[in-house]
Amino acid sequence: MCIVALAWQVLDQTPLCLISNRDEFYQRPTTRLHQWPNSPIMAGQDLQSGGTWMGVTASGRWAVVTNFRDGQDKKQYPTSRGHLIQAFLESKQTPIRFAQQQTQQQRDYAGFNLIIGDRQQAVYMSNRGEAPQILANGVYVISNGLLHDPWQKTLHLRKRFTQEFLPMLQLPQLAESERQAAVWDLLEDERKVPVELLPSTGVATDMEQLLSSTFIQSADYGTRCSNFLRMTPQQLIWLEKTQQGEDCGQIIQQQIQLSG
Repeated sequence: MCIVALAWQVLDQTPLCLISNRDEFYQRPTTRLHQWPNSPIMAGQDLQSGGTWMGVTASGRWAVVTNFRDGQDKKQYPTSRGHLIQAFLESKQTPIRFAQQQTQQQRDYAGFNLIIGDRQQAVYMSNRGEAPQILANGVYVISNGLLHDPWQKTLHLRKRFTQEFLPMLQLPQLAESERQAAVWDLLEDERKVPVELLPSTGVATDMEQLLSSTFIQSADYGTRCSNFLRMTPQQLIWLEKTQQGEDCGQIIQQQIQLSG
């Protein structure tokens, strides 16, 4: 997962609105959004290392992870970051307690940013310099740096998400098709950052610029799927759009009635 924007307890009757792109090598085996057998998890699945990059449950738990980019880190790690999502969604711990517990094992993972929540609480942590913290009501955008790093990539999406998209969601007469068109327009933005404004993450400048757009395309790596997740008091509504391969352009919609 490369970029995530979320509005937490900002919109009336929509306590969570989250959009994201998952960027990955095209050949990495993956399943699309589905209900996992013998599990409460609704998510796609990484078939290479297990786990997932984003998921929800009918109890109202939700989670998303992004990689922390460090081109100088060549270490091999024993545990996949995708298992963090699975472990949280299958647990019954509060988000903050789960995140605090992960600080004991965080050295087992390559760099990550983790955002987890339920119907009452949202929490962010990173094993590259950010201790677990409860998120106040507000808008958050994160890519492959830390949450408050002023990357032009995240600042650009934050501006569009806040000024264009969130006001649109509050228009009662707006057709659902128009909402969806607007969210895909945000997530398919290929605007790249000028070289002089790129962050320094230890990768080559041409690669840094390739990765600087919200939507990424290259010969073997790029945006695999885009996501639009909303939580209302009654249900979770999740749309996943495939962005690469033979199913490119197809949209799966899952509606989950919240339990309890």
